[in-house]
Amino acid sequence: MEDITLEKAAALLLEHDNILILMHKSPDGDTIGSGYALCLALRKAGKKAQAICSDPIPAKYGYITDSIEPQDFEPDFIVSADIAAPQLFGDKLEVYKDSVDLCIDHHGSNTKFAKYSHVEPNAASCAEIVARLIPLLGTEIDAPAADALFTGISTDTGCFKFRNTSADTFRAAAEMIDRGARNYLISTLMFDTKSKAQLELEKRAIETIDYRMDGKIAIITLTTEMMKSTGADESETEYIVSLPRQIEGVMAGVTIKQKGERLCRISVRASDGVDASEICRLFGGGGHKGAAGCSIEASPEETKELIAEAIEKVIGKQI
Repeated sequence: MEDITLEKAAALLLEHDNILILMHKSPDGDTIGSGYALCLALRKAGKKAQAICSDPIPAKYGYITDSIEPQDFEPDFIVSADIAAPQLFGDKLEVYKDSVDLCIDHHGSNTKFAKYSHVEPNAASCAEIVARLIPLLGTEIDAPAADALFTGISTDTGCFKFRNTSADTFRAAAEMIDRGARNYLISTLMFDTKSKAQLELEKRAIETIDYRMDGKIAIITLTTEMMKSTGADESETEYIVSLPRQIEGVMAGVTIKQKGERLCRISVRASDGVDASEICRLFGGGGHKGAAGCSIEASPEETKELIAEAIEKVIGKQI
């Protein structure tokens, strides 16, 4: 378990010819953008490379994935992109949990599960790191890779609204546009396009808002019944998790997603002065100060009480 520089990471990649890239379960724009951009760059460098995920890639990312043909090979080097801990691999990739050679990530909660790790907690997205890694491989970022990287940068910053957004973030995004990223198309697909099922799910979600601690906490619940009846899929919940935090006066916004009769996935979005990762670490999760997640083995109602109690204690200590 060794922390290495980005230059060392590039050197390791160049030493191998058959490279498998792992993306986390319930894939978002950052893991997808980072994984596919790195895959494209490695192929340009003469390597065989493939990016894989336990869960299907949502159709809206087709502008990244559709033109990338699969390659069949036996990997001699395994990389994870935007994965903070092995439990994020998902069922299909669990077989690799003890075999990752290189982890590239930006989560401060990273568990350093790989043989080599390059983790930059101050980076707003993993895509920012990959954008600096690719030139070290001796290749240029072409337009398809720029699309992927701009997607990762923009989605992990909430269209450059989250507090992790820095001047470096804007510089990286601008460079991707210079290299051919279709920023208008990407921003429209990621932030301004919703299906009817997603709108119906948002409406039902808003009806579940439960305020705690005099409005400092807002909790939304998405049940399996709501998902089934609206026809929405997992990818369409991605931006619902930001809704409770958008309410005036809310310091911690929580979205509870029911995944089984007694299993819920929690997403926490926090304002300045509250550390979302500290909240989620209480339940074995992690993430960033502004955004973090965890899972709780309980019913949605029980989960709500457990997470509310934990947040009340953390807010009381932090403010």
